Amino acid sequence: MRLRSIGIGVASLMLVSTLGTGCAKKEDSGTATRAEQAAARAEDAARRAEAAASRVEAAAQRAEAAAEKADRTFKHGLRK
Repeated sequence: MRLRSIGIGVASLMLVSTLGTGCAKKEDSGTATRAEQAAARAEDAARRAEAAASRVEAAAQRAEAAAEKADRTFKHGLRK
């Protein structure tokens, strides 16, 4: 969960800074378009970060389950 919130926080920070930069320079319409494109890229990056975080979390759960199984197997072998 911590990785997911970090990824979302980073993406939102990127979005705010991109929009702030775009709004500071309202001289031409190209800037607004670039800001919108940058915002879309930041949202895509946030989605990818969230997906990666969920994959990492699932892998960590699988590793933990495997470690517990190995520990039980090892303890079972010591009792005999």
